[in-house]
Amino acid sequence: MNFLYTLAATLLLSLLSLSSSSDISQLFETWCKEHGKTYTSQEEKSYRLKAFEDNCDFVKKHNEGNSSYTLSLNAFADLTHQEFKSSRLGLSAAPLNLDQRNLKVTGVFGDIPASIDWRKKGAVTNVKDQGSCGACWSFSATGAIEAINKIATGSLVSLSEQELVECDRSFNSGCEGGLMDYAFKFVINNNGIDTEEDYPYRAQDGTCKKEKLKRHAVTIDKYVDVPPNNEKQLLQAVAAQPVSVGICGSERAFQMYSKGMGQKMEWITGL
Repeated sequence: MNFLYTLAATLLLSLLSLSSSSDISQLFETWCKEHGKTYTSQEEKSYRLKAFEDNCDFVKKHNEGNSSYTLSLNAFADLTHQEFKSSRLGLSAAPLNLDQRNLKVTGVFGDIPASIDWRKKGAVTNVKDQGSCGACWSFSATGAIEAINKIATGSLVSLSEQELVECDRSFNSGCEGGLMDYAFKFVINNNGIDTEEDYPYRAQDGTCKKEKLKRHAVTIDKYVDVPPNNEKQLLQAVAAQPVSVGICGSERAFQMYSKGMGQKMEWITGL
């Protein structure tokens, strides 16, 4: 699957040199087939083609420059940047009083491993897709809880983002955004969280299924925020377990990102 995606991306990028409207339309049709895109009307399709053409031009100009990272016509290429931000981003501003404290991790700074991959240790579930719902905060929270549960019990269980979207409403706002800290507090106060299988993700807001609140597949008793700008404690935290991270994806390059890294990619805003 990854190989096929790479071929498709390479094909699409090679066609960016075409400039006529017919060439763009041909490229758009190829892209629609690759991504399984269909539209309800010709009017909508024309609108998406216009957004696609604009993103095409943006990707081409970026990749022709001297940059250490590459953009491509990915699955979001038919969205305007405002649409992407409205439908895919959902991290709220940080609360005023984060629970920041010195992390008590066994060992000294020099004992931290040079690298660690929690995927290889079986502590990370499969990649999930939030869809057109600004619930990234719920996925970040469940990912960290899934990991620490695996480390503590040896069992990797996929947890319910939908429960957080629908039921964690004291401070978070479902598909309209939220923050991981409040999600952790919700799980603590609820004495646990249900599984993804029992309370599946629907990528939309809905009524809390209160009977499922009593199904506690996994629970936590506390959480701690890594102090900002403290690389040592971040290294200690990541060495102990996967952490919950918030990324600022408001830059247009993030929407069309493909691969690579650079110092100008200042998208990570908080942990």
